[in-house]
This record gives sequence, structure tokens and C-alpha cells, in this order.
Amino acid sequence: MAVFTLQAEKRALQGRATNALREEGSIPGVMYGAGSEPVSLTVDRNAMWKLFKQAGESSVITVTYDGAEYPVLIQEMQYDPLTDFVTHVDLRLVDLTKKVDAAIRLVLVGDAPAVKELGGTLLQTMDEVEVSALPAALVSEIEVEVGGLKTFDDAVHVSDLTLPEGIELVSEATRTIASVQPPRVEEVEEVVAEEEVAEGEEKKEEDAEAKA
Repeated sequence: MAVFTLQAEKRALQGRATNALREEGSIPGVMYGAGSEPVSLTVDRNAMWKLFKQAGESSVITVTYDGAEYPVLIQEMQYDPLTDFVTHVDLRLVDLTKKVDAAIRLVLVGDAPAVKELGGTLLQTMDEVEVSALPAALVSEIEVEVGGLKTFDDAVHVSDLTLPEGIELVSEATRTIASVQPPRVEEVEEVVAEEEVAEGEEKKEEDAEAKA
């Protein structure tokens, strides 16, 4: 299991004053949960972003803060709507001896025959799945094999997932994760029309050459 760590510092600035932290490459945040009082802290933006891409919202992160270590999950990341920079992070403290609910991202893997052979479009209708597990059993992502999507009637459901040991489903088992959409009729008609136009132009050129 991957080990994720994050260094945090005490934060005294609040409200709009935290803009100064962001300009210096830091992110204000709060750590709360597990019966503890909320703690205001600051983390490095680049370190936080890199960690988020690796751990997601469902891997335990060890936060080193004020001389102690705390197991947390990334509860929420807030972004600037213009720059897409992370502007704030919520870290949820967890009790390693108690199960927690978490969302694990789903990653499609493999090739769907209905896409390669029938010209369909692969659709992913669920990006994450809700689960329950002890924090140490959580993983950052679950792979979803789409090689069984051979026709437009096939679909991958939550019940088809292969879950790591110790993880239980919370999401409804009947929900669809991925399927393949048939080519749109308009697109087919457009291609046919283009081919007919091309054939017509070619015929005109042949007639013109014959007359010449």
C-alpha cells in the first residue's frame, strides 16, 4: 500500500488575509473530525496538488503538524474559477480502528469492442463509487475493465466491480458505470452525403474530360 505524507504548518491568518499565503505558494486549510476541534493550517500548494493526484479522496494521508502525526482523508478541494488553482483544502481526521464512508474514483481500462469494431462512443456515467471500509483498506482508485462491452446493449455495473479486500459497496449495485453509445444517425447521414457530393464532383470532372 502506498504511503502518503504531508507537512502542515499552523495558520494564524483568516478570511481575506489568507490571500497573502496563496501569493506565496501556500494553501490555507482546516483539519477536523474524529471528535477533535477544527485546526487551521497551511500546506504547500505544489505538494498538496501532487499528493491529491496520487492519493485522491480515498487514501489515508499522514499529516505532520505541530510535532505530531494525524491520519486524514482529503474531504474537499476548492479551486479558483479563473485560474483553476487550489485555494483551500479540507482534511478529515479518521480513526484507524473505525470504518469510514469514502468515494473512490473509477478508472476505465481496456478496449471496448463496440467502440473499435462498431464505431460507438464509450460513455462513463460514474466517476467514483461510494464504499465503506477501515481507513487502511482504502485505495486511491478502482479499475473498471471495459473489454466486455461488445455490443451497444452491454454495460458495466457497480455489481461487476472487483473490490480490494476489506472494502464494501455503498453505491447501488445496479447503477451503470460504463456503456457504449451507437454512432449518431446524423453523423452517418452526413458521411453518406459527403461521399455522394464527392462522387458527383468526380463524375462531373470525368464528363468534362470526355467532352474535351
